[in-house]
Amino acid sequence: MKQAKGYFGRRKNVLTVSKNAVEKGLCYAYRDRRVKKRTFRALWIQRINAACRLEGMSYSKFMGALTKKGIEINRKVLADLAMNHPDAFKAIVKEVA
Repeated sequence: MKQAKGYFGRRKNVLTVSKNAVEKGLCYAYRDRRVKKRTFRALWIQRINAACRLEGMSYSKFMGALTKKGIEINRKVLADLAMNHPDAFKAIVKEVA
């Protein structure tokens, strides 16, 4: 019942209903800790792709060129550079192009 605090209606004060609601919530929490990683990776890829397109290069060609040059920067850092430091990202694109 303590875990059902804040739930709406019978989910917060009827034992069987709250038990089921809490169990389902815990299942979603377990599942979504993994889904969160996927959604962030997809967001980073979209941001990198948008910044690459502004420089006249596609995402796949950019990532392929990065690996050929041996530049090991992960997608999280690249996305941050693309959003907050576009000049640094342009320098990286010019380096691999």
